[in-house]
Amino acid sequence: MKGARFKDVYTFADLQDFERTPPNLKPPVRLGVLGDPIAHSLSPQMQNAALSHCGIDMQYARFHIRRDELRPSLDLVRSLVFVGLNLTVPHKVAACEMVDEVDADAEAIGAINTIALREKRLIGFNTDAIGFARAVRSEFSVDLRDLRVLLFGAGGAARAIAVQCARASCERLAIVNRDHEKARGLVASLQAAFAGPRVLGPVARLEAVPWEERALRFQLEHTDLVVNATPLGLNPNDPALLPATLLQPHLMIYDTVYAAHGTPLVESAAEAGARAANGLSMLLHQGARAFEIWFGREAPLDVMRAALR
Repeated sequence: MKGARFKDVYTFADLQDFERTPPNLKPPVRLGVLGDPIAHSLSPQMQNAALSHCGIDMQYARFHIRRDELRPSLDLVRSLVFVGLNLTVPHKVAACEMVDEVDADAEAIGAINTIALREKRLIGFNTDAIGFARAVRSEFSVDLRDLRVLLFGAGGAARAIAVQCARASCERLAIVNRDHEKARGLVASLQAAFAGPRVLGPVARLEAVPWEERALRFQLEHTDLVVNATPLGLNPNDPALLPATLLQPHLMIYDTVYAAHGTPLVESAAEAGARAANGLSMLLHQGARAFEIWFGREAPLDVMRAALR
């Protein structure tokens, strides 16, 4: 790979080449994000701006890694001169069983989105939870503890958000997932945090909800914040998360999917008169925390924010 140029997206085959002959890049790739899909990720522009600003001589890249390639990819990275990784869909839960150690927060969540390499050991962290809390505060000027939350999803990002809602002792949390049993399992893991009463009325503080229009219509009457933590919206042909007729002006909508032009959910919410934001602010804050884990120093938040804009 002598004279190699920086690629927009690397593959598992490229990682194997990294092991045989490290690419002659200046600065070298020492950080990256693994996912499938991955070409949409804005993490490189954010992290590379931070690295350049701080005078750190390395680059951050995208790696298109499929489910069956995750374990061998992590095994390869262990032997390379990488500093760390981020993980996105669909790897956050599976990677928990593939690293050498998981910190306490990530263990409670059951998913990791950040890996630090320390003496060839892979240490897993989760920065999604704190990233989500800071994003909600920055977008809507409100704290989670004051909100009734309707959360779509039960995967890695959803688990982090659900745990953060529980830690903040939010007013109530309802979880919706296509696989209703996964939603029920996530609810069961959070029961202790919602044991005390906070609100009176016809709804429980914590429950799993069927993904059915009638059930969702009822839930939205008792919701302040709707969160999409599914991949719906990543692809142009994805079905709508919610029928547009269910969106009301009193709602706050947070879509963890991000796009420069806005996501279908955010656009529908805006048309309904609701306040809405996509996942760029969560990406910013979870990415800043990952930078701090890798380098033990404060992240240049303003530089990273400007790069995302």
